[in-house]
Amino acid sequence: MEIKDKILREDMEEIAQDALLGDALSNSTVFITGATGLLGSQAVWALRCMNRSKGSGIRIVAMARSEDKVRNIFGDLSAADDMTVYYGDINEPIRYTGEVDYIIHGASATSSKYFVSHPVETIQTALDGTRNILEFAKNKRVKSMVYLSSLEVYGTPHADQIMLGETDYGYLDPMQARSSYSEGKRMAECLCAAYAAEHKVPVKAARLSQTFGAGVDYHDGRVFAEFARCVVEGKDIILHTAGNTVRSYCYTKDAVRAIFYILLRGENQEAYNVTNMDTAVSIKEMAEMACAMDPKQTIRVKVEIPEDVSVFGYNPEMVIRLDASKLQKLGWKPTVGLTEMFRRMIESSFGGAGMVSHRSK
Repeated sequence: MEIKDKILREDMEEIAQDALLGDALSNSTVFITGATGLLGSQAVWALRCMNRSKGSGIRIVAMARSEDKVRNIFGDLSAADDMTVYYGDINEPIRYTGEVDYIIHGASATSSKYFVSHPVETIQTALDGTRNILEFAKNKRVKSMVYLSSLEVYGTPHADQIMLGETDYGYLDPMQARSSYSEGKRMAECLCAAYAAEHKVPVKAARLSQTFGAGVDYHDGRVFAEFARCVVEGKDIILHTAGNTVRSYCYTKDAVRAIFYILLRGENQEAYNVTNMDTAVSIKEMAEMACAMDPKQTIRVKVEIPEDVSVFGYNPEMVIRLDASKLQKLGWKPTVGLTEMFRRMIESSFGGAGMVSHRSK
């Protein structure tokens, strides 16, 4: 199956032309968990593009739970000679019997509402799932593994922290159910470090900022997708907070390249921030930027704060700007800015025509 989405295809083909990646991964086997997720699926596509364009001979093992999702994303794989699917639950021991050289571990809960409604399952997936893949990595004696972590490990930064490096940590309240994701990511990173120290598993962590772009599902519940839907549908953007939280972001293609760079060039038992440092904006500023992309200039930003905002699973208000200098020393750099991220996401995943066009109500 070819990539039907023109924007996504351009992104994956660009990754495939990176000389470091295709050469370093040539004739190896890459095992990817969370392979139907946003970044997991694009890692699969990028590797397949390397095979097609450069004859890299990479064998891909995509771990997934849902046959329907695999079929929807990758189509009929009966004729695929470079990709196999291992169906399983990351919370169970992995019983794949073939050889594996590299692992990208991306299986994780991703919805803020889920973190609040299912905090036990969120923690379980973070810890049990990561332990299972680390045991698998140890037994397979892999060359390298990268764990996909999150900016949320930093918690709420101190007010005087302008940029956050990999050793800067803020406050997390462990007695809040919403902390299940943040604390789970922290403990999973510690588990990775423990396996690296005790069992010599060559594992690294990629601390991803919020990442979006081509390939984001239209019904994704995260803020950037909600704003894009409003633009496409011609609806006002409703904020349930004052929108003062500031974050930096990363484009999907850039994040996938970063994951490969960390996998191949990163130091074992080290974490790397993955972000475009030029994209830091507040939620309200992002909403206003999205409104400006409405070709009819009819939508507005409105603030409507409910009595109980906790049901949405939002983090506390904070300013969190990640410093990606450590990652850039590996040879990686971002290529897509914030406005272009939105434009490519809308044209790719949200039915944008030209720029955008309001869908019929």
